[in-house]
Amino acid sequence: MEKLCQCFRCLLLGIAALGVAACAGGSADLLEYIDDVKARPGGRIEPLPQIKPYDTFAYQAGDLRSPFMPDQPNAPGNIAGPQPVENRNKEYLEQFPLDTLDMVGTLDRSGKTFALVQTLDGLVHRVIAGNYLGQNDGRVIAISDAEISLEELVSDGIGGFFKRSAAIGLSD
Repeated sequence: MEKLCQCFRCLLLGIAALGVAACAGGSADLLEYIDDVKARPGGRIEPLPQIKPYDTFAYQAGDLRSPFMPDQPNAPGNIAGPQPVENRNKEYLEQFPLDTLDMVGTLDRSGKTFALVQTLDGLVHRVIAGNYLGQNDGRVIAISDAEISLEELVSDGIGGFFKRSAAIGLSD
């Protein structure tokens, strides 16, 4: 057994020596290629483009009307058209966008028709005509078996508002 182990060690030593000898040669062609590349003449580098000085511009229209302001600036008291009701307490359903609210039914009670509105968290709320829904001051104007009709006040971007109709349909 000891002789077998000694034979095996000699065999491994021979294989390792052969592997080292195989890795040592073959670098002459690499050195020749490196010398060939170093002997080539260098290329010409293009000069950087000439930087032109910046021509300054003096703005002469400082006293003219700003293109970002309306022609007739309206004072807060002079804005015509619909306005949101000032100083009113916001209702709970005004924090939700209209597209996240679902009408799930109606309820007739004491001669009043209530719409049942479900929020994303699964809670169901009762609303009647006159309640507010959505984030654009949407006021409920009518409730039918199939939908809730709203009238929203949307900003026109220059200090005024316009009315827009919206509806929430009955969910399937």
